[in-house]
Amino acid sequence: MDYSAANSVLWNPIIQLGMIAIVVLIANFFCRKIPAVRKAMIPTAVIAGFLMLLLKYCHIMPVDGEFMEIMTYHGIAIGFIALTLRVPDPNAGDKGRFTGLKSGAIIVSSYMIQAAIGLIITISLALTLMPDLFEAAGILLPMGFGQGPGQANNIGTTFEMLGFAGGRSFGLSIAAAGYICACVVGVIYVNYLVRRGSIKPTDHEMISGSLSVSDFQQEGELPISESLDKLSMQVMLVLIVYIITFFATWGLTSGISAVAPGVGKTVNSLLWGFNFIIGSAFAILVRVTLKKLRGAHIMEKQYQNNYLLSRISGFCFDVMIVAAIASIEFEDLAGLWLPFILLVVAGAVITLFHLKHVCRKAYPDYYYEGLVSMYGMMTGTISSGVLLLREIDPQMKTPAANNLVVGSSFGILLGAPFLVLVGLAPKSMTLALIVLGICIVYYFVLVGIVHIKGKKKVGEG
Repeated sequence: MDYSAANSVLWNPIIQLGMIAIVVLIANFFCRKIPAVRKAMIPTAVIAGFLMLLLKYCHIMPVDGEFMEIMTYHGIAIGFIALTLRVPDPNAGDKGRFTGLKSGAIIVSSYMIQAAIGLIITISLALTLMPDLFEAAGILLPMGFGQGPGQANNIGTTFEMLGFAGGRSFGLSIAAAGYICACVVGVIYVNYLVRRGSIKPTDHEMISGSLSVSDFQQEGELPISESLDKLSMQVMLVLIVYIITFFATWGLTSGISAVAPGVGKTVNSLLWGFNFIIGSAFAILVRVTLKKLRGAHIMEKQYQNNYLLSRISGFCFDVMIVAAIASIEFEDLAGLWLPFILLVVAGAVITLFHLKHVCRKAYPDYYYEGLVSMYGMMTGTISSGVLLLREIDPQMKTPAANNLVVGSSFGILLGAPFLVLVGLAPKSMTLALIVLGICIVYYFVLVGIVHIKGKKKVGEG
């Protein structure tokens, strides 16, 4: 084997991870030494990501976009698996409020309002200032904002084949701008909440200094003196769940393709794209199984350590955020700047006002945590939702992070009709208008689900 620098397969991952480490350390220096940056509450990972993006476009850092996308993809899944494997606090949670269903309704209703606003903008432009504009282009707003670059790329490419010149670039640019909205608008809003006194700024130094022995060694856990390092045990558990996730998804997608190839082309990419949901489901299964084994006295010790699992998820989320921002590619938008700017601005504003209403109903006990996490996800990706959440709930004490995962599961079911609408909208102006009407009606149906009243928790009056 060639161990020299000529072997890019051997050294490229190390070089790319090393560059991430460098920009994170520089960003951390900015956060600690520059008062304006510290007061702005801009997450270190965000600063690092945009610094790396700048260095990439200045041709100073040879950023491998494909590798960064790989890190983003795996980082989401591994981070949420580690988060889900944690042993839940019996006194915590959000029981009796249909929270999973409501979170799914919030996600899909966000798609509907984004699709409606997007179609209104592009149909209006097609009828007035830009008669050559692809009238269904506006439906790429929820694809880019709500579902991320993967779906924006797929649907944009499909629209290109249907006559939308530059559809793929348009969709990817909306996705990139959405991520920037999630970071910039989200951070500005968090700062606004702090100045208004609605939330307290997080003192990360105080959190880092408030650990006790119980964080590292809880009752019933494996002792630190075991031959296998405690951190190694947590990593092994996470990787076991992830490999189970891979084989389960591979088996499922292969089976669907064998039985119904047409369905497989549509569904399989969605299943692989939402591997973090499947991984979280298996993490719950493993967690419950380990608990049952302890209850049956087959297994004597608790293998999970919540503190170390949180650190694993935190590391994955940090790397994922930097990689996701650094992988942004702005394609040529010649001739499409007007609809692009209108869609991005309208999407950022309307999504925030929509979520302010529905999150107050769905998450009364942790409204702001639910709001900022959902806003980050519904304008960017689930990683940007976690990014904003960590600024006001760094230890993930509220169920807000789990709601993103559970809600996405319900969102797949509630959002299934939307995939049909996406396919109908580009067929004709008439169908685009019909799809617009359906989106508005379905939006109000989903908002009605959010308003369902669940049972009160013990102690509520």
